[in-house]
Amino acid sequence: MSTHIGAKPEDIADTVLLPGDPLRAKWAAETFLKDAVCINEVRGMLGFTGTWNGHRVTIQGSGMGMPSLSIYANELIRDYDAKTLIRIGSCGAMQTHVGVRDVVIAMTASSVGNPSRAMLREIHYAPHADYGLLRAAHDAAVARGTKTHVGGIYSSDTFYDERPDLHEQMVRHGILAVEMEAAELYTLAARHGRRALAVLTVSDHLVTGEDLPAIERERSFGDMVEIALQAAFA
Repeated sequence: MSTHIGAKPEDIADTVLLPGDPLRAKWAAETFLKDAVCINEVRGMLGFTGTWNGHRVTIQGSGMGMPSLSIYANELIRDYDAKTLIRIGSCGAMQTHVGVRDVVIAMTASSVGNPSRAMLREIHYAPHADYGLLRAAHDAAVARGTKTHVGGIYSSDTFYDERPDLHEQMVRHGILAVEMEAAELYTLAARHGRRALAVLTVSDHLVTGEDLPAIERERSFGDMVEIALQAAFA
């Protein structure tokens, strides 16, 4: 076990899906994995391991924001030797051609700063996805007929952002959507030589104000999980 994950080393699969919400981890495990077993309950951040099409998969909650994600990703890599880490979660659209319910596959993840900033110092490092995972995810989305966008996203440090000027610049520079974790995940994966990707469902729109009704979220999130699983084992 590690500081924040109570699993035994053999309990964690090489492939880990990382939803922010621990209850979403429970839902995804019960919905998509066979013989899923709860392997972590420390601090209520639930984790489960089971199989998908014969492949072992762990789905571990990572919390909200880059500092929380950094804790779980670091421990999964350093203490459990996870090889592939895929964030599955929601995002807010920032372009008019990106709609609610669409899936966004993050090629790059910009940020004002992340927990790795102190290490990189003056370098403006550009965190990016693993190309093999990204290509496989796009292929899976096309095969499913899911409306999907591939490009840059913005990982924000704050949920209640009071910087409209920053928002405007993200839109101006073609950022597809905003979320709060991917930039740190991509940076950690690069540092440790692992594969990482973020597959996101658009749950609301920062430009139009549209919001995905709660009753429809489960169906849309299901597409995202399936795409992530297919990409991991393509």
